[in-house]
Amino acid sequence: MAARSDSLRLLMLIFITWRGSMRCCAITVDPPEDLHAVLDPGRFGHLEITWRSPSSLMNLTNCHLQYQLEYFNTYKNKREVLRTPQRTYSAQFDLSKDVQARVFTILNGACTNNTMIKSKDYNEMVLHPPRTGIQDTEAKEFICVYYNMENLECSWRRSVKTPAGAQQRLYFWHKSLKQAVECPSYVLSGGVRKGCTFMGKPLPAFTDIYFCVNGSSPEGPLKPTFFSLQVQNQVKASAPDKLSLQTSSDKQLELRWENPAWKLSVQCLEWEVRHHRVGAEKIHSKPIHTESPRLTLPLSSSNERNCFKVRSRVSLHCVDHSFWSDWSHEACHPVLKTIEATPEPELNFASFYIYIAVAIIATLVVSLCVWATVNMMKSPPEKTVDSLIAKLLPKKLRPGVSKIFSGKKTCNDVII
Repeated sequence: MAARSDSLRLLMLIFITWRGSMRCCAITVDPPEDLHAVLDPGRFGHLEITWRSPSSLMNLTNCHLQYQLEYFNTYKNKREVLRTPQRTYSAQFDLSKDVQARVFTILNGACTNNTMIKSKDYNEMVLHPPRTGIQDTEAKEFICVYYNMENLECSWRRSVKTPAGAQQRLYFWHKSLKQAVECPSYVLSGGVRKGCTFMGKPLPAFTDIYFCVNGSSPEGPLKPTFFSLQVQNQVKASAPDKLSLQTSSDKQLELRWENPAWKLSVQCLEWEVRHHRVGAEKIHSKPIHTESPRLTLPLSSSNERNCFKVRSRVSLHCVDHSFWSDWSHEACHPVLKTIEATPEPELNFASFYIYIAVAIIATLVVSLCVWATVNMMKSPPEKTVDSLIAKLLPKKLRPGVSKIFSGKKTCNDVII
């Protein structure tokens, strides 16, 4: 009797379940209606996507209504899927690309016997970007670098088809701003804007920041281009400082360096050590990665010279992307002794000119003496003085001087 009662209960349970499933399957779930988007022009592709509940479900009771929104994120190049009970959702899109979105209806609750039902069909929306601006004049190779988390600098390259005399402008927007703001300080090259430096109040980290580079020219507006990033993913740290080497008693070589001034935790930094072994024939080089600002290596007993330099970056445990810093100065072991060269004495131009003048005068005196001696040896002794007087003195002085030196004895004395 008990077994018969259990069988009846089981049959009743199966019947109730079957009846509920039939009731569930009898409900047709239609997709949402009137899917459209409203653009906020001051926020670079900030779209408000809205839709209405399907008319067929307006009078349905004891049901929980949800919506599944799918859209293609044009900044991240991937499809986003979310569920919401709301009939509106805000998202950011790159307006230079097509905007694609679709929405489904999801029904659950007592009306479906607590079975979740998703509409087979969906409502879809595709928005094409506005065809504004001269074709192929958009900015190229846009990149931003956040130097030591203190100074953000963005740069770009002009298209080869950008008309002469064109003026480009950069605007940015994030959720803390009501409207887009123009670059506070442009970087110029030859009078042409090629970048922007953000001074003063820093841009917020871990927040999507949207950029637009557009411009104007005598031939018409330039084609705008849009970019999105988070500043903590653009960090380039300062080069490590004060790299030092020490040898220990157990034949170990210890490297130490100091961290740059840093706003994030030290645990967010990682380093790469470049080790050069300079031997008699060739140079061996290899990188060594470490998460600590020190490194211990075995000291080679050979005659090789070990040289090191270090660079750093933000670890991928803390950010999605970062740049390597510049290399530190190089430190080597053993240290080469430098021999200071003895400086050569500087040439004193005043002394040089004096030496030249003395040499010229001495040469003239010697030449004059030689010439006089030769002439005296060629002339008779008694005429030597008179001939010299005639050649060396003016006519007015010759008679007086001749009287002084007249006489053979005097001439002989002069010759001697």
